[in-house]
Amino acid sequence: MKPWWMTQAAVALLCLWLMPLTHVVADPVDDFVQTQLESKKAPGIALLVMRNGTILKEQGYGYANLELRAPVTPDTLFQSGSTGKMFTAAGILLLVQDGKLKLDDRLAMYYPDAPAAWHRISIRELLTHTSGVKDYAEYNSGDLDYRKDYTDDQLLAVMQKLPLEFEPGTQWSYSNSGYVILGLLITKLAGKDYSDFLAERLFKPLGMQTTQLISEQRVTPNRAAGYELDDHGALVNQEWVAPGLNRTADGSLYFSLRDLAAWEKALEARSFMSEQSFTDWWTAVRLANGSRYPYGFGWFLSEQRGEPVLLHGGAWQGFRAAIVRYPEQKLAVMVLVNAAQVDAGEIARGVAGLVDPRLEMRSVTGALLATDEARAASLRSVLEAWVSYRTVPAMAPSLAATATGSAIEAHDRQDIASQLRGARSVRVIGSDRLSRPAVDLLADGTVSAVDALIETGDARVGIRFRLDEKGRVVNFSINSADY
Repeated sequence: MKPWWMTQAAVALLCLWLMPLTHVVADPVDDFVQTQLESKKAPGIALLVMRNGTILKEQGYGYANLELRAPVTPDTLFQSGSTGKMFTAAGILLLVQDGKLKLDDRLAMYYPDAPAAWHRISIRELLTHTSGVKDYAEYNSGDLDYRKDYTDDQLLAVMQKLPLEFEPGTQWSYSNSGYVILGLLITKLAGKDYSDFLAERLFKPLGMQTTQLISEQRVTPNRAAGYELDDHGALVNQEWVAPGLNRTADGSLYFSLRDLAAWEKALEARSFMSEQSFTDWWTAVRLANGSRYPYGFGWFLSEQRGEPVLLHGGAWQGFRAAIVRYPEQKLAVMVLVNAAQVDAGEIARGVAGLVDPRLEMRSVTGALLATDEARAASLRSVLEAWVSYRTVPAMAPSLAATATGSAIEAHDRQDIASQLRGARSVRVIGSDRLSRPAVDLLADGTVSAVDALIETGDARVGIRFRLDEKGRVVNFSINSADY
């Protein structure tokens, strides 16, 4: 006779006992991403988590193509959006190392027939979004026809007609136009298309095997489809953009998780550029008034729960992307999504908090605790003053001096004003003291950060304020990958 533990009944009972263990050992990261996939109506998400250059998770969720029901895998190609700017910036730095240009050269040195304004713009200012060149992608600007197939010469002509929104070097305002110009400059100096130069000097040597310029004509294996929500909340295919605008250096690449894993290993090794180039890449820009803005060359310089962060997000043609690095934790989280409505940076920050509790984000939907009423009132006064172009003592000088005149800034002020008009309250939910590496990275006087909520009806909007040693607001952002 068989021992009791070998009978079929005993084996079946043992299996029943073991089944609940699948819930006990469930991966909280998988659960979190799956929840994001469903709640945000995302067709697919690709997630890469690395530590010390080693892959902890490299996984796809959902579908790369809804019509074919093709699943997302680590080999699925997504569009980069503006995360591609870090590669363009690296290309410029490689040309500097080659002796082809200098960061403080004026743009007109390479375009002698350019308008007078280009005699005042440096390469450094294009890299740091301090050139003043109007962003062609500003709201309803009409500067570019997205259905027109521009040549490089035609793009250059459009860029040269764009006005300056402020004197170069005096303000910071995000400008895709600056990176279009940088791509044209790389092509001019390298003697080949900027994408071919990047492939030769970066992508191929670093093992980014499938990173390439967007092309709808080329047969591209594993390419995902991009989606957006229509007016009824239903997923539809991305809007069509002419090929000429799908090859510009402000963010027109395909890449996969495999490529980004190779990229992260190269960033950890810091081997493909000089040490000075890496320093320049990740140094906050200094404005003419002496203040600093936490943006380097194609990288936002930020913090999360007081720890330093290097990151950039991207959005284009029904895709969102985020590359987020935590240098003190040797941690990197990269998220690719084929849905325009999904904040890839928010997902990346949430995953980072699950992997490392020191980075856990405060929830805007959790139970509210007692708040610091005096501080909340002060923070609200800063917002109310900022939206109406006023200054108050609770503003740091750098924030008080911010007035770029750009359409992007005007839209942001109007958006916050709308939030405040419908707000029942502004509540403080927590604060963080920044670590010394974070203070040094931002270099803008920030020493602490406060999380607050704007409550409007049943909705809660998270906002993060960065404060200087005197408690004045240096900067703030609302539900943005910039913090």
